[in-house]
Amino acid sequence: MTLDKSIPAAFAARSTVEQVEEGLALAPRFDADGLIPCITTDTSTGEVLMLGYMNGEAMQRTIATGEAHYWSRSRQCLWHKGATSGLVQEVVEMRIDDDQDAVWLRVRIGGSGASCHVGYRSCFYRSVELGGPPGKPARLVFTESQKSFDPEAVYGDAPNPTQL
Repeated sequence: MTLDKSIPAAFAARSTVEQVEEGLALAPRFDADGLIPCITTDTSTGEVLMLGYMNGEAMQRTIATGEAHYWSRSRQCLWHKGATSGLVQEVVEMRIDDDQDAVWLRVRIGGSGASCHVGYRSCFYRSVELGGPPGKPARLVFTESQKSFDPEAVYGDAPNPTQL
């Protein structure tokens, strides 16, 4: 599947700054690769769960179904979050920022409530230790003490989407 870089007809054309910033028509600005970043948070806690990307089709499917869809940059395909794991993200609210180049989803998650393919609740399960020794790589500290699910049990021998 190839990435469609064109703006789908379901979105308004961007005509004026006033229309984009104050208007009522969705006129997203996709980047040169046809993508828009999407931050996803838990609707009840406000916790950041993940940062993903949407292309026009993913955005349209999210709007139409009320379930989060993304564009997987590593797999180069449309991705219905939770289709394999069962941890579907039910969209409670979808927001777009002031210049319509970033999306924020507030979601509820079924099952164990996890969002990360590594098994943690949030994809942001580590923090960066600030103020470390100069000239040395920064250290990471785990902020989640245990996984919400066993990725091997859920995904089996499916390829890991993380790219080196």
